[in-house]
Amino acid sequence: MSDSKHNSGSPLIQKDIFERLLAGETILPNDPQTDRLREEAFAVKVLLNQMNNSSNPEEITDLLSQILDKNVQDVVVFTPLYINYGKNINIGKNVFINFDCTFLALGGITIEDDVLIGPKVSLVTENHPLNPEHRKGLICKPILIKRNAWIGANATILAGVTIGENSVVAAGAVVSKDVPDNTVVGGVPAKIIKQI
Repeated sequence: MSDSKHNSGSPLIQKDIFERLLAGETILPNDPQTDRLREEAFAVKVLLNQMNNSSNPEEITDLLSQILDKNVQDVVVFTPLYINYGKNINIGKNVFINFDCTFLALGGITIEDDVLIGPKVSLVTENHPLNPEHRKGLICKPILIKRNAWIGANATILAGVTIGENSVVAAGAVVSKDVPDNTVVGGVPAKIIKQI
């Protein structure tokens, strides 16, 4: 039971659930703010449906800016793209995102300049506790993809991972550990294949 429930006098004001997720706090299903996660996801879905049904690059960029709540520049997205919460995503300039990618972003995703993201890539900042009693809880850690990295088709980047500058993640890889700069990784789980 959270200490925020016990207070002599006025109730303790709890930090925003999105801030707590970014800070790495475990959010359990009985958290008083969990409905906000669903509400925000459905609000994003309205914009995603518009974006994913558009064939106008300018409209796609405009809708993506609305989803992320920040202006994106020189970003090419081949829709569809699936996002559950856009406000924790930061995308640099000259980024390419290919068809059918999924960004679960409650933990924060940063994609630096000149990154290439292949089709069907999943960036997953969210996880669940191992303890069966708390398994339906939510734990988040950020993903950072540094400048000029290339994420190959159908790769999965898991919570807490940094992909180094100029690095390449081979198609189909599942990356659970940080990738150094100038490195190629591949496999399940991803291992270093060579230096660039």
